[in-house]
Amino acid sequence: MKRKKNVLHQILAEKRKAERMRGDGMSAKDEFGTTKYIVYAEFEANGVVERPDVVGAIFGQTEGLLGDDLDLRELQKTGRIGRIRVEVHTKAGKTYGTITVPSSLDRVETAILAAALETIDRVGPAEAKIKVLRIEDVRATKRKYIIERAKEILKSLMEQEIPETQELTEEVKKAVRAKELIEYGPEKLPAGPHVPFSDSIIVVEGRADVLNLLKHGIKNAIAVEGTSIPETIIKLSKERIVTAFTDGDRGGELILKELLQVADVDYVARAPEGKEVEELTKKEIVKSLRSKIPAEQVITEMFYKGRNFYDIVKEKKAEAAAQKTQAVSEEPKKIEAKPEKVEKVEEAPAQKPQERIIRPIQQVKGGEIEKFKRFIDRVKREQTAILLDENMNVISEIPVRDLLSKINGRDGVYAVVFNGIITQRLIDIVSDRGIRYLVGARKANVVRRPIDLKIITFSE
Repeated sequence: MKRKKNVLHQILAEKRKAERMRGDGMSAKDEFGTTKYIVYAEFEANGVVERPDVVGAIFGQTEGLLGDDLDLRELQKTGRIGRIRVEVHTKAGKTYGTITVPSSLDRVETAILAAALETIDRVGPAEAKIKVLRIEDVRATKRKYIIERAKEILKSLMEQEIPETQELTEEVKKAVRAKELIEYGPEKLPAGPHVPFSDSIIVVEGRADVLNLLKHGIKNAIAVEGTSIPETIIKLSKERIVTAFTDGDRGGELILKELLQVADVDYVARAPEGKEVEELTKKEIVKSLRSKIPAEQVITEMFYKGRNFYDIVKEKKAEAAAQKTQAVSEEPKKIEAKPEKVEKVEEAPAQKPQERIIRPIQQVKGGEIEKFKRFIDRVKREQTAILLDENMNVISEIPVRDLLSKINGRDGVYAVVFNGIITQRLIDIVSDRGIRYLVGARKANVVRRPIDLKIITFSE
């Protein structure tokens, strides 16, 4: 019986020794389960050695060095030191690697063991050097994880709280608004339920903008859904009174410019600078729509004078304030004057901005058409097209029938004068060549007018 016990002890001892020499028998999770600290070290050996050589050197050269209480074999038996993990790689006849030692000792004892590793000067037959890189406190890492995870759990818990009565009401209203939303035209554009029969419509950028306007009782909005203006919007603009209502950012400005070029827009309104229509309150929406400006004024001020939309609004407000101040200062005079004179005083300020605001989109000053007069008379007689440079010198004269083909290969052309019909195709070609003036007899089927091209007709 005693002999059997001795054999069993011997087998277990050999098994433990083999596991120690292997050094990688357990996963990181098993090794670090009760670990407080982890010692990270690196080594370099002047020769080719293997993993068991390194593990053997660690146990062999520290044995008896620190006394029985800090003997690595005893500490590993009692589970206070975990499996020592070693990774090696060989390069140019030398061996490099890392050593990881999990420890459940206190910080002082762990530091002593780490320092003991640096006393090892040989691994197998080769000279070696071990350097401790750092000692990591596993509990600090766990605490950091606990804090971050607790934040996530708390956030999730707060999001799942029972909603307020107002939130429930908003959810119900939102569902109703979504049902009111319709799809209009072949492009299935998001629109309010009044768009099919309303005399006036509001053109906005996207679906969210339409929903926000529906939320506040405005049911005649339709979205362009992108930077390319759909044919449905262009067609509607010819039949209805259109107000373009865009965001107060760069994207809103680009869409507005595109709308003004391809559609027949009557008024322009914009969200407050830096805001989007979808996030506006009812008060902000009403205020923006009340501050709308006639499209003709916006085109003149923005495209030809290069001014910002919000500067135009500020100027308009300043003019209104000045008129109000003037009216207050002149009030005593109005009381003394006859009724007829009072009526004239009231009409005069209103008439002045009307003349400045309402003007044709492509209106050209008389002086500009006059400078082309001699060329216009010439093309009427000779039925040719004249190409001019910036100094009004004739570059070339070509037959009208060859104008489209010949102009494509020409550079430095400033103006084109011909006795013919200005078409959309000709406008596109001329605009691509950077030509500034296009002078013809009349226009036909023109839907897009480039910003930097002035069109003059002499027979319309």
